[in-house]
Amino acid sequence: MPEKTDVWQGTLALMVLKTLDTLGPLHGYGIARRIEQTSGNLLSLNYGTLYPALLKLEQEGSISSEWGSSENNRKAKFYKLTRAGRKQLEREAQNWEQTTAILARFLSPSGGAA
Repeated sequence: MPEKTDVWQGTLALMVLKTLDTLGPLHGYGIARRIEQTSGNLLSLNYGTLYPALLKLEQEGSISSEWGSSENNRKAKFYKLTRAGRKQLEREAQNWEQTTAILARFLSPSGGAA
């Protein structure tokens, strides 16, 4: 089995926003599991990284939260995407697509020469 890698800097917010956009409200553990699952279990998500990112996204107004009960009947904070979060998701997705296109030019056999 391949070794898990850490989440790349600058991508966690995008992954959280996209996960909430796709699945709707989730608690932190559910978000973490879904990100790891979507990566094919190649990413390792540290909770010391996830929860500060959730707090930052909430303070920025991209997500909101409320307390509820998890699947196993435990008290959990559920996060959901806000209207501002949908706009941020669009911007970040476009930025990421542009960044990966630029990097692909450097990694192509021709080195991006036209």
